[in-house]
Amino acid sequence: MTEYSTATTTPTQPSPAAYRWRWVALVALLTAEAMNLLDATIVQVAGPVIHGDLGGPAAAIPWYSAAYTLTFALGLLTAARLGDLAGRRRVFRIGVSAFALTSLACALAPDTAALIGLRAVQGVAAALIVPQTFGLIRAMFDGDELPRALGTIGPVMGLSAVLGPVLGGVLTHGDLFGTSWRAVFLVNLPLAAAVLAIAPRLREDRAPVRPRLDPAGTALAMGGTALLVCPLAAGTGAPGGAAWGAAALGALVLIVFAAHQRRAAAAGGTPLVEPSLLRGRAFPAALATSTLFFAVMNGVMITVVLHLELGLHTGPLTAGLTLLPWSAGLALASWGAGSHLVPRYGTRVLHAGIAVLAAGLAAAVLAYRAAPAGHYPPGLPFALALAGLGVGLFTPPFFTAALRRVSPQETGSAAGLLNAVQQLGGTLGVALVGGVYLTGDSCGQAAGLSAQHALVTAGALLAVTVPAAWAMTTRRRGNPDPAQPSRDAH
Repeated sequence: MTEYSTATTTPTQPSPAAYRWRWVALVALLTAEAMNLLDATIVQVAGPVIHGDLGGPAAAIPWYSAAYTLTFALGLLTAARLGDLAGRRRVFRIGVSAFALTSLACALAPDTAALIGLRAVQGVAAALIVPQTFGLIRAMFDGDELPRALGTIGPVMGLSAVLGPVLGGVLTHGDLFGTSWRAVFLVNLPLAAAVLAIAPRLREDRAPVRPRLDPAGTALAMGGTALLVCPLAAGTGAPGGAAWGAAALGALVLIVFAAHQRRAAAAGGTPLVEPSLLRGRAFPAALATSTLFFAVMNGVMITVVLHLELGLHTGPLTAGLTLLPWSAGLALASWGAGSHLVPRYGTRVLHAGIAVLAAGLAAAVLAYRAAPAGHYPPGLPFALALAGLGVGLFTPPFFTAALRRVSPQETGSAAGLLNAVQQLGGTLGVALVGGVYLTGDSCGQAAGLSAQHALVTAGALLAVTVPAAWAMTTRRRGNPDPAQPSRDAH
């Protein structure tokens, strides 16, 4: 198999003293990552059923997911720094334990307000877990095995995001032991127990230079992100002028945050984000690419679910199973890209994935256009399968390229930033693409036309992703792309 090289290291075989439990530990880390990311989307399909059981205003339905996503995004940067300080294995175990307890509490929630509050606490627990994954993998793998291990993160993250609505639909429809929607939270308990059983085998890891917390930076980052996310996630339909005004203010606060981080570093302090990550264009471009790409993914999912459940009045099982071809295509392409294509073709696979996803979105629009008004579009599953292949081709080279040049001292910040912008992108996708659908005829005969408009919006976001991905993967002359295969590596 052809291997690819970097500009800073030469691939070598793992040392004879390679950590013996590394592959078992990797399974635990990926399971925890999948468990947390599933919960970001698993409630989307179950939301109407939860509303029917617990009551409350219909406007509360988006917050079953948004409360989790919001605190998840807000806590990621601080949680990453806590891993640097206290040890990533320790923080990881605390987070998994808290996630299991809050999952049980969500399943037992007596009313809407309690569930939304518990989902917010659950998001904090998820934020403690996810940023530790990158650092723990780097602590247990080296040589040629490190990019292979890091390459598993992308497929797991992408597949988890897509499988959430599918699993939510199956569990809710199945009504296991009379649990109905509560099963979407109870499923976390055996997964968390398995992870905690393996967690002692993880190798402890922390930043080489002990950092300090940055209270002012934390407040600015959380305030700016909240102003961006809350108004766009609240309510139904497209965000109004007030929401966009708050989002603009949030963007301004984040600009102040970036300036504060540079000043803190210049003064010899410990900023929340390592400023070295933002030098040059590669990692900032990776952040932009991640935000836009996950906005497209979540926007397409919410459009399909809303059209089927609101427009065609199907049940949660039909909505979940309609997304299954996307999941299958994603899994197949992720395996092929990670195992065969990326080692040979490098980041060219990433750009091919964007092109295939664009073709899948175009096919979905044509499927809706060909279906009679008020009828299920029979070509939609095939279009989603093609789109899933594109997502699967994109994720392995993206995460490998985004993390390849990150130093051990930058690991916590890089992990927190990548996961935070993923959550932010998902929220923006739901707000923008889902909002386009809801502002049209979402329940009548023209619901299919509203779905077409929403998918065209997703396509426009994907078009903006192209220059960001290009800036991320192309290097200045004389500084080769780290994810491109070496000319003499055979």
